[in-house]
Amino acid sequence: MKRDYNDPVYKDFRVQVLKRDGFKCRMPGCKNKKNLQVHHISKWSGASALRYEISNGITLCKNCHKSITGKESHYEPLFREIIR
Repeated sequence: MKRDYNDPVYKDFRVQVLKRDGFKCRMPGCKNKKNLQVHHISKWSGASALRYEISNGITLCKNCHKSITGKESHYEPLFREIIR
């Protein structure tokens, strides 16, 4: 299933994660408040039951999100600890 960024359920998921995270990047050492994206901690493609769970999202700035691409599983435990 491909993501529909205009889907109201997806939009609500994104807004709820941004609110919880105080509209700032949660990567340790980064507090950027611009170019924010919501990252799925457990990948969208592999965790369909968690796609819209607020506890499966974390706010990252565009640069931090790009820096973890291809290394998502490495960061999963860290991100789970951060949002706990």
